[in-house]
Amino acid sequence: MRLAGWLGGTLIAPYPRLDNALNYLLKPNNFYEYRITSPTLILYFPLKIPRPRVSAARVTLLKSRTKRILEIVVAMGLLQDVTGPLSQQLSHLSTASQVGVIAGGALFLAVFLNVLQQVLFRNSEEPPVIFHWFPLIGSTVTYGMDPPRFFRENRAKHGDIFTFILLGKKTTVYLGPAGNEFILNGKLKDVSAEDIYTVLTTPVFGKDVVYDCPNSKLMEQKKFMKVALTTSAFQSYVPIIADEVSNYFKKCPDFKGKSGVSNIPKNMAEITIFTASHSLQGSEIRNKFDESLADLYHDLDMGFSAINFTLHWAPLPWNNRRDHAQRTISKVYMDTIKERRAAGKSDQQDIMWHLMNSTYKNGVKVPDHEIAHMMIALLMAGQHSSSSTSSWIMLRLAARPDIMEALYREQVEALGADLPPLTLEDLAKLPLNQAIIKETLRLNAPIHSILRAVKSPMPVPGTKYVIPTSHVLLSAAGVSASDPAFFPQPDEWEPTRWNKDSPLAPRLATTTGEEEEKIDYGYGLVSKGANSPYLPFGAGRHRCIGEQFANVQLQTITAMVVRMFNLRNVDGSDKVIGTDYASLFSRPLEPANIHWEKRDW
Repeated sequence: MRLAGWLGGTLIAPYPRLDNALNYLLKPNNFYEYRITSPTLILYFPLKIPRPRVSAARVTLLKSRTKRILEIVVAMGLLQDVTGPLSQQLSHLSTASQVGVIAGGALFLAVFLNVLQQVLFRNSEEPPVIFHWFPLIGSTVTYGMDPPRFFRENRAKHGDIFTFILLGKKTTVYLGPAGNEFILNGKLKDVSAEDIYTVLTTPVFGKDVVYDCPNSKLMEQKKFMKVALTTSAFQSYVPIIADEVSNYFKKCPDFKGKSGVSNIPKNMAEITIFTASHSLQGSEIRNKFDESLADLYHDLDMGFSAINFTLHWAPLPWNNRRDHAQRTISKVYMDTIKERRAAGKSDQQDIMWHLMNSTYKNGVKVPDHEIAHMMIALLMAGQHSSSSTSSWIMLRLAARPDIMEALYREQVEALGADLPPLTLEDLAKLPLNQAIIKETLRLNAPIHSILRAVKSPMPVPGTKYVIPTSHVLLSAAGVSASDPAFFPQPDEWEPTRWNKDSPLAPRLATTTGEEEEKIDYGYGLVSKGANSPYLPFGAGRHRCIGEQFANVQLQTITAMVVRMFNLRNVDGSDKVIGTDYASLFSRPLEPANIHWEKRDW
């Protein structure tokens, strides 16, 4: 049997009802007419459109598509030939066996149709879809194993814009500075963070705050909380944070003796929650919690598991712990609010007092349960990122003892050999200490993927693509932060690259002589620009309002650890442990043990 005409010699086997299948698939195209001669099945496909009107490229495309159609048609014929005898065999099987065979057949059919959809029916007005076998799983597994690697590999194949299936949802990735701008600065009518994240954040933070309320209300809540994030407040925070760090290491049983080994992520999780609760919410709140506070907040943090996009309601172990932690911490705040109202104290002016006396624009006073939930959100919003980043800093320093020693010398030279108590002004005198934070956030950004729901079709500037409302948008600013186009030797952790005269200095676009454009989304002026390869705190209306506090907290913690310890890897190597992507955040794999040795204190 042969395929005549311009397809040229493709061999086709005869299968029943092939004529009907071909008629169904080919007739609507109006590109070909065909003739079937049975039983020899000689197929003839002369062009129906005159050759002078068809370009060579078009002819090649038509040939390719027709061959694909024929391959599928042959598979359909083969399937029909097989299913006849198979149905007879099924009648002799047990019910359980029949169910198994039918389930297997259904799976095969689902895979077959999914592949057919990708091969033949691609929409040229949408970004290319990463090939996948299973329709609901898609690329979820490969993405979840190592998101940054997944992004880089597929950018090499498809460019900056591509789509993959994530838990059954078409997710369009747009990488690079242009992608950051397109997604993170998307208009409120076009994109929504609330529609994506409320299923994750509401069980953790509580009802009626953050993404469990209209965006306009969220902007008011962010404005209320910014009272705790002023320069004068930061000046008072630095001594508090420094004392918390010092007291922690003096009391923690993991650091008894002159030297030892410790799983540092566990310790940094406790330090960051103690320092944040004391500085942001006052000693009254801090004193109500013991070391179990860090465990409770860890349980809340584990509620941000990717599986909870679909199973946030399920009575799974981590969800049960999440719910218990949320109730316990909420009760602590609610009890404190009641105590304050009963006592009528107003001499303290911390964030809780401010919220207790705040009123929304519509004249409604902030309810007590919203105050409690905002207090949780205030800590949780930064806990996962500060805990992770401080852990990475310690692991990086353990791998680079030379940098650790340089940090110590910097403090001695800038502040004096007696190393007086740290102040906010002291931190400004420690540029290497600041660069440590920047470089760690560049390579170990705590959030690898930022998602937005598409509310209206979004044309992508400079392309033919239009992102439909059935898609989710994904921004991965960490990919551009490790792009050699912007950061020479991007995989090297080198804090000195942030010196202006460094050969590794970032190649970031700047507008010389022009003031950075700012915008007020309802909670004060913030930088508008998202068209940057380095966005460790996000951009747009959902940019992290705690950016300045995080820098103060991390710089103070780092400076205090440098004063108190020498760190190195247990095996003396310069290696850094891998990343755990099991949740939505990038944490060090545990245990992440380092060797510590106390300085003289």
